[in-house]
Amino acid sequence: MQSFRTELENPIVEKDIIDLEKKIRAFREGKIHDEKFRSLRLARGIYGQRQPGVQMIRIKLPFGKVTFKQILRISDVSDKYASRNLHLTTRQDIQIHYVSLDRTPELWEELEQDDVTIREACGNTVRNVTSSPDAGISLNEPFDVSPYAHAFFSYFLRNPICQEMGRKIKFSFSSDERDTAFSYIHDLGFIPKINEKGERGFKVLLGGGLGAQPFLAELVHDFLHEDQIIPYAEAMLRVFDRYGERTNRNKARLKYLVQKLGLEEVLRLIEEERTANKVKSFKIDRDAVPQPAVPELIDYPVLDEVKESLDYKHWRATNVTPQKQEGFYAVYIKVTKGDIPTEDARKLIEAIRPYVADEIRVTQNQGLMLKFAREAALPGLYVALKELGFAKPGFDSVADVTTCPGTDTCNLGISNSMSLSVALEEVIYEEYPELIYDKDLKIKISGCMNSCGQHGLAHIGFHGSSVKANGKVVPAVQVMLGGGTVGDGEGRVAERVIKAPSKRATDVLRYLLNDFAANSLDNESFHAYYDRQTKDYFYQLLKPLADLSNLKDEEFVDWGHEETFVTAIGVGECAGVVIDLVATLLLESDEKLEWAKASYSAGAWADAIYHTYAVYVSAAKALLLDKGVNSSTQIGVIREFDNHYVQTGEVKLEGSFNDLVLQINKNEPTEAFATAYLKSLEDFYTGIKSQREEKVS
Repeated sequence: MQSFRTELENPIVEKDIIDLEKKIRAFREGKIHDEKFRSLRLARGIYGQRQPGVQMIRIKLPFGKVTFKQILRISDVSDKYASRNLHLTTRQDIQIHYVSLDRTPELWEELEQDDVTIREACGNTVRNVTSSPDAGISLNEPFDVSPYAHAFFSYFLRNPICQEMGRKIKFSFSSDERDTAFSYIHDLGFIPKINEKGERGFKVLLGGGLGAQPFLAELVHDFLHEDQIIPYAEAMLRVFDRYGERTNRNKARLKYLVQKLGLEEVLRLIEEERTANKVKSFKIDRDAVPQPAVPELIDYPVLDEVKESLDYKHWRATNVTPQKQEGFYAVYIKVTKGDIPTEDARKLIEAIRPYVADEIRVTQNQGLMLKFAREAALPGLYVALKELGFAKPGFDSVADVTTCPGTDTCNLGISNSMSLSVALEEVIYEEYPELIYDKDLKIKISGCMNSCGQHGLAHIGFHGSSVKANGKVVPAVQVMLGGGTVGDGEGRVAERVIKAPSKRATDVLRYLLNDFAANSLDNESFHAYYDRQTKDYFYQLLKPLADLSNLKDEEFVDWGHEETFVTAIGVGECAGVVIDLVATLLLESDEKLEWAKASYSAGAWADAIYHTYAVYVSAAKALLLDKGVNSSTQIGVIREFDNHYVQTGEVKLEGSFNDLVLQINKNEPTEAFATAYLKSLEDFYTGIKSQREEKVS
């Protein structure tokens, strides 16, 4: 590889990109272990694909906001480095695929020219901060949550407390009590409130998550003042970093820490940690995310015939909603499979320019939201969208199926979810067209149990699986029923009901919709219908579709494929793997010590203190591995170091290692404490490195 230099004006971003290029070069030269390098690239949005030798790049779009210029930039980058496609995700990101690892630094540099980042889009970090796409324009919102989501993104990006956690952390901000950002399945979910004094704040939920074992979040604050949400999140992250699982990835989420320690203990630790926070109060800049300029008023085409057409009326009723800004409308675009070829993306931008503001929001159901369309602009906008295939009615309805990439590109995919989503949507449009108006019933699909397609919060959900029949493996779906949003922080997790061959998923949908139409009570919701009928009722209803004695040849072939199905699951990369190699840990400690010194020199006392803490833990972990002792949490490392080194006299300290290290949450992050803490570390670290060198020499 040739040495890479950027031409960016932001020195922090420039350093990031150059550092990535150096790490790639060191990896190619065999100087960085494969698993360690994996965690490094994941934290920079670079995710291994199912296909060997290429990467998926996840582009981080805080709360889904993207401008016309940024869409065009991402399209250019996809054309140059990837597969000429943009994939919209359920976390409001954009992903591009089939990228060469060696070209990722220059790809990142080109994205940053229009203020687009891939930093911390994957890995053991704070993932993309999501919000309701209609934040700022919703008729129901107490206030716009966009500046708060933006503040979280800005505050935690590159923050030392959340760079090497045991797993990922997800935050969401819903615009109102409808909870369209799904607070109940997030590590921290926020719903805006105004108290009796007229102050802004949030209802706060903690410890939710989907995945193979879903947990509903716990209510921890009915009202937390707006100035306290970042300090609270910071303290929570510090607790998760110290106490969270690091060896067993399947248990390395905040929800399992709550399960292990209990909610009361986790909340106590959060309060205890607040002493060490960088900030005790954080005033959000409410003007940080201004509304885009309203499009200029022009002579819009009248198009009376279009306005009278049935297709337009369906689209107008299902894909257009009034904004709180009087006289303006939000227009939603349903995007099949969440995929937009770059050629279409460019045409889309040119088509919508005259009609809407220069801001698009990616939605959680993999669509797009346009803003500030005038009533007179709607017919012309509809015609422009229809010519490109973007005027399909039924946005966010039964006909709008959410899906992850599945076996198309994901290592963990068991069966094809994207082609199945198209098949299910065809069933709705062709056989149940009236359901394009039903926005209370959601269908979601994931290629595996990990719920990237959010099947765990669907009324009707499917996830990829397999069954055996006649000595062969059959692609299958696990049918999940009864999940979804209740509102104001309450939600339901879908229940596993039955497995059926994947090719019968369309019949599963028909059985369910027909039964709901025939047997539900007047105005009965699907949730009430499901509860009244019970899980066993649906098991018996769908049991004939699970019968494997009458399989046809085509049922051994997955959706979108021609070859006979085989399970081929790779290693997941939803979070980096920690490498327990003594030499690697000591090298990391050296690097972290330099970070601590650099932060100290810059007067960033809190950052210097946290980097110092990280060196203590990393160095102690290295020495413990010398004795074959491996702890799965940072707090465990601290305690085991006392047991195996301090109490045995091999390392001499005035007190315990626990007391030395955990000064971090007993002291304010002042210059005086940063000075003393760093000095203590340097004395400790010099001693153990000398001891280690004597031992191996």
